[in-house]
Amino acid sequence: MQVMAHRGYSGAYPENTMLAFRKAVEAGCDGIELDVHMSRDRVLMVFHDEELSRTTDGQGRLGEQSYAELRRLNAARLWRDLSPQPIPSFEEYCQWAAEQSIFTNIEIKTDHVYYPGIEEKVWDTLVQYGLQERVMFSSFNHFSLLRLQKLVPETVKLGALVLPESGPHINPGDYCREAGFQAFHPALQGLTAEAVQNCHARGIEINAWTVNDMAGLEQLHAWGCEGIITNYPGVAKAWLAGR
Repeated sequence: MQVMAHRGYSGAYPENTMLAFRKAVEAGCDGIELDVHMSRDRVLMVFHDEELSRTTDGQGRLGEQSYAELRRLNAARLWRDLSPQPIPSFEEYCQWAAEQSIFTNIEIKTDHVYYPGIEEKVWDTLVQYGLQERVMFSSFNHFSLLRLQKLVPETVKLGALVLPESGPHINPGDYCREAGFQAFHPALQGLTAEAVQNCHARGIEINAWTVNDMAGLEQLHAWGCEGIITNYPGVAKAWLAGR
């Protein structure tokens, strides 16, 4: 079972910062999960929310700010014992990731605000840094995944994200196979043994989020899920190493 660091090592460091990504690699994660938006001047930025105020000292929507304005913000506002951390550009991340051995699960953040052309721009950046074979994509906006189908090789996995409030997942394996998605990315809280069985019977892998407790980790391992997305990759890797 592969361990993906949710927004980097976000349980101990500011989420979606280069510091959190470096610490996740030091902890031995197999992959990093991150989120991509686009600035007003069409620069890809690694950030989770549409709004800036939760994790930075800025205000307003990320997509309404320029790259220069975004880079002046502190993405470690909630971590007063740390030095300020800038919001990384996606290109900055890719330049760093090209020198690492991990893969990247890229969430295209188009479920609330759609950025025209973001899928093409993300893929072009990955090609520029030679990362095409070490990535997978996910999104709550499954239309973004369908757009990516036209851009990426069949070897690049696409994962359908679903929210826990969606309730019990009925035949997610059938849905993903019909849509041409290779993976199902449910919240841990909404996942059932029946959904897991349906996915595996259809050749669909499962990467569940956000797995931060031992009970969830043990259950997903027992079900044979292929991956977890966790804020504490070091803890998960240590537990798996002891199996």
